Amino acid sequence: MRWFVLCALLLPLSWTHPSNAASRPEQRGRAYAKAHCARCHAIGTTGESPFKPAPPFRTLHLRYPIETLGEALAEGIVTGHPAMPQFELAPTQINDLLSYLKTLE
Repeated sequence: MRWFVLCALLLPLSWTHPSNAASRPEQRGRAYAKAHCARCHAIGTTGESPFKPAPPFRTLHLRYPIETLGEALAEGIVTGHPAMPQFELAPTQINDLLSYLKTLE
């Protein structure tokens, strides 16, 4: 009986606990891209970028080896146009975003 009561009390917590909501790096990378990049870039497998000069993420591997973007993301990407904000990502964010970009190749 105690076991049943304990399970009944803890089960609802498991539905909302952050550790159960943890996702794979690719999913976290997509979430990061959606929150920080989708305003200008197409971040999915189809569609045009909302800001025409911004390349779709699915084509980045045609311009750059994805693995080489890690250093730029750590130090801050600076582009030739002022509309692109400078980003500096934490190591886990870099891993997550690069993992997502690799899924688009």
